[in-house]
Amino acid sequence: MKCIFLYNPNSGKGKIAKRIGLIEKRLHSKYEEVTIYAARSAQDLEDKARECAASYDAVIFSGGDGTFNNILQGIGDADVQLGYIPGGTVNDVARSLGIPRSVKGALKVILKGYSDRLDCMRINGERYAMYIAAAGAFTQATYRTPQKQKRALGALAYAFEGIRNNLKFDVFPLRVECGGKISDTHAVLILVMNGRSVAGFPINRDGSMTDGELEVAVIHQVQRPGFFRRIGAIFSVASLFAFGCRIRKKDITYLKGDCIRIFTSEDVVWDFDGEEGVRGNVKIDVCPRRVKLFVPKK
Repeated sequence: MKCIFLYNPNSGKGKIAKRIGLIEKRLHSKYEEVTIYAARSAQDLEDKARECAASYDAVIFSGGDGTFNNILQGIGDADVQLGYIPGGTVNDVARSLGIPRSVKGALKVILKGYSDRLDCMRINGERYAMYIAAAGAFTQATYRTPQKQKRALGALAYAFEGIRNNLKFDVFPLRVECGGKISDTHAVLILVMNGRSVAGFPINRDGSMTDGELEVAVIHQVQRPGFFRRIGAIFSVASLFAFGCRIRKKDITYLKGDCIRIFTSEDVVWDFDGEEGVRGNVKIDVCPRRVKLFVPKK
């Protein structure tokens, strides 16, 4: 059997590049042939994953949640075994699945060989996301935060970037059709979740990547909020991140379903797994059991 190890040398604090020797040695205990490839860019990573999906027994990769997203785009519809070594700043996919965020711990999961089939999301019939599709307050911080700042401050860098640029909480129109329910409103934040963790917080504690459903949280706002309404929205966002989807507030709506249609302004930018996505209207479907990944047996 043979595998390829793809990694993003810029993810996190560059720790993976320092552990290549260990990773190659450990993978050789499971695979006769191990190829190591350092991606030059996100597009290069995606292209390489596409190229290798049919010619390797396993595609092992390392990086952050954005890297996971690149791999999903790359493999497309190919049914290939994946293995993941978290190497990013937050690693929400790993947190949701209980994959250790240490190199040695993640390697143990891969070498033990227990694999499960996980759900992912498909947006507008053409683009994949693993754990989150989001728009509104703070969501642009994940891809606008400079790499140098992330290396220096870790997850705090996202918070500083979000506060610096997003504290105004722009209001946008929103129509959500999900699970037979329709919500017509204005909002400051919408989260469509497949995982348990968002930005390092266990917001969707009861979520699962194997139940065939997505969870949606919407924080409402009036179209032209005054000072106190804006302060209220800040507290609602803070409450959602602090207490998760169990918090009950009149300006937060929760929905659940396997297909979500969202209609909004053309200038609303979507975040998919921490990467900048499309603008405007989206249709998000569950792809049940689409991703074959080494995971902890529990």
